[in-house]
This record gives sequence, C-alpha cells and structure tokens, in this order.
Amino acid sequence: MTRAQRDGFVETLKGLTPEQWQAPSLCSEWRVVDVAAHLAWAPVLGPGAGMAAMVRHGFSMNRMIARSAVEWSERGHDAILAQLRDNARTGATPIGMPPVAGLADAVVHGLDVRRPLGLPAHVPVSALAPLADFVLDTPWPLNTVVGGSARRRVAGVRLVATDTDWTHGSGPEVLAPAEALLLLLHGRPLAPDDLTGPGAPTLLARL
Repeated sequence: MTRAQRDGFVETLKGLTPEQWQAPSLCSEWRVVDVAAHLAWAPVLGPGAGMAAMVRHGFSMNRMIARSAVEWSERGHDAILAQLRDNARTGATPIGMPPVAGLADAVVHGLDVRRPLGLPAHVPVSALAPLADFVLDTPWPLNTVVGGSARRRVAGVRLVATDTDWTHGSGPEVLAPAEALLLLLHGRPLAPDDLTGPGAPTLLARL
C-alpha cells in the first residue's frame, strides 16, 4: 500500500505545471515543491545529517523539518522525482519510525498537495484504520511532528467513517469519509461540509 501511494504521488507530480509546483499546500509553511522534497529526503536522512540539521535549527524538530524541506526543494524537480521513485522501490522509512509512518506520510502529504490543487485524493479506505491507530497512539513529543495530539483534538465525540467500517471514541457523532477523518486526525484544515453530525461543530472549532 505504501509503495502504491508513493508511486501515485510521483505520477501526480509529473502532471503538474510549474505554477502548481509552487502553489501553497495544506502545510502552512510549504509549497507543493516543499512537500515533495520532504517526502523525498526525510525517509533517507541519516542520524549524522539529522543531528547536524537539528543543531543548525536550534534543536527544534518542527523547525528542522520545515526548513529542511525548503532547502531540499532547491535541488529541483528532477532530483525530487528520482528520490521519490527510489524511496518507493526501497521502502525507505524515516529513522526511528515504524513502517506505518511511511504510509502516513505518503497518504497525508499526498492530500496536502492534491486537495488545494483540486486533484483526486486516491486515499484507500483500508488505510484509515492503521493510520488512525498510528496517529492516535503517537505520544508527546513525537506527536508534535504529526499535527499535535490527535486524541485531544477528537476527545468527547464519536468519529464514524461513512465509507468504511471504522469508529473511534464516544459522544456526539461526527460522520465523515476516510479522507476527511485522516485530515482531521493530522490537524489539517477542513471545509465546514467535510464533517456532519451533532459533534461536527465542536471539532471544526478546534481546527
């Protein structure tokens, strides 16, 4: 599934215009090209280079991740695409993270690019359960790099997927397709009509 998502992302990028590469993504500090560069080189960042980047960016993980992607994007589209293809082939995963982290990056960052460009999402509904478990179970401080505390964000409501058999929590129901639920769990912006049900206003106010 991870390889399919990574290959699909490469195909999406290959079809973009120069203007679309420079368009804003759902990640507030990144353009599309920066998201692509992050997905290209974060999985193959070694411990030595990672520590050097942390020092360079004041030992802030979020600052290091955000600024490194912008720096990497200067390597150009061809280099980004080549590295993304290699990651899909080798199954590279960010250092210290479980394999599901690679799937999470491919799916969620794929949405970060496709959604603002109005492109098809390509989110397999079978990815919702493992990715939801991953982000809900990621503790502090690691959850600072996956959108903050997903458990706190969705506390007090019952999430119900409308396109697959998945629920989480208790309280007023919030109904949404897998795509919207993954964006919600990862702290991404949503449109008011992405969520329905009596608990939807509560969650939309938290984003």
